[in-house]
Amino acid sequence: MYQDTIAAIATPLGEGGIGIVRLSGTEARPIAESLFSGLLQPHHLAYGHIRDCDSGEVVDEVLVSYMPAPHSYTKEDVVEINCHGGPLPLQRVLELVLRCGARLAHPGEFTLRAFLNGRLDLAQAEAVLHIIQARTAASLRLAMAGLEGNLSNLVKELRSRLLSLLAYLSARIDFPEDEVEEQDMAGPLSEALRRIQELLASADAGIIYRQGVRTAIVGRPNVGKSSLLNRLLRRSRAIVSPIPGTTRDTLEEVVNIKGVPFVLVDTAGIGHSRDLLESLSVERSRQALKQADLVLLVLDTSQPLTTADQEIINSLAQKMVLVVANKNDLPHQADLSGLSCPLVYTSALSGEGLGQLEETMINVVLGGQVCTSDHLLVSNPRQKQALEKAAQHLESALAAVKTGLPEDFISIDLTSAVNALGEITGETVGEELLESIFSQFCVGK
Repeated sequence: MYQDTIAAIATPLGEGGIGIVRLSGTEARPIAESLFSGLLQPHHLAYGHIRDCDSGEVVDEVLVSYMPAPHSYTKEDVVEINCHGGPLPLQRVLELVLRCGARLAHPGEFTLRAFLNGRLDLAQAEAVLHIIQARTAASLRLAMAGLEGNLSNLVKELRSRLLSLLAYLSARIDFPEDEVEEQDMAGPLSEALRRIQELLASADAGIIYRQGVRTAIVGRPNVGKSSLLNRLLRRSRAIVSPIPGTTRDTLEEVVNIKGVPFVLVDTAGIGHSRDLLESLSVERSRQALKQADLVLLVLDTSQPLTTADQEIINSLAQKMVLVVANKNDLPHQADLSGLSCPLVYTSALSGEGLGQLEETMINVVLGGQVCTSDHLLVSNPRQKQALEKAAQHLESALAAVKTGLPEDFISIDLTSAVNALGEITGETVGEELLESIFSQFCVGK
């Protein structure tokens, strides 16, 4: 489909043992051979040097692999030049490759070519990105299941069955004079709807395992927010001081709790600002609060609730909130009986209640569902939205069958359901959506 040859650095920038310059396209091998002193053989590593074809200067000592089409990631000729992993040799080799006729790849273009050439479907291509972005072993397993085609196979099976029903309807509509044997429509439609609803039932959990939960730790100054962050991370990350207002900026860290990545955001204490710097800190805290999926509201149980505590509580009406009643090692003075949110008593100083807090965090974000990443298939909001559209149209088609509406009405909804499922695997997807998906990839993937 593509006639030109693309190239990019396929490894992260920075110093490392090895860095890779990747080429894909019809000219990948000729370009590599014009620069490489060794002999390329399919599916072998060849040792040699990369030389500037104009000056003859040796640029780097390398190992080069050649994978001829169609047995490569993109199903095109692919060459990977394994250089020393410093920014300068990689950049020099890439410049030579581009000078010899390749062009710099766009973000995700290698995987886009793999999709367009039939090496991967769209759900598998997205799984490649999910593997790269995986933050926990559970999210990696979920992504690998997507790459292996677990979701794709199920969706393709459902879509194939619905296409058979659609073909039957088209025959009855287009050739009314022929005697087309009548088929049961309600049963297959109900079964397809049931299976899609099963996928949707665990979709939110799948998205959480992959994307993680943005969690803001909020409260007034000196209630133990930074100490709680350090406890959850099992290391000292935030500065802890008895002086109120020590935290002046937001601090982000990722913690793995039973396979779910929680992006913890430690915030400055929310209260009345005494100076410009503190005012800016509070504003950043409020911004972090707006962006959070989950809020850990930290309250000091050793003191009565203050006006500042109550103002923060009132501001969280539309949020998913878990109250962390901290300083449980001290005598209680706070009356928390009026709070309707889930509540866990902890001591960030001693670690008391930490296990219960983590358990409650999981229960809150997963809505009490008992599921593991091994049984989840849907992993991003785009897939969920497509399934929801398919389910809506199947419900309409099923209602039309049961009420005896003309077959044209059933056919319209059935066609829409088939197209919605095709959006997941890529059979019915537009160029704009493809550009949006693959632009999230790095340049070399």
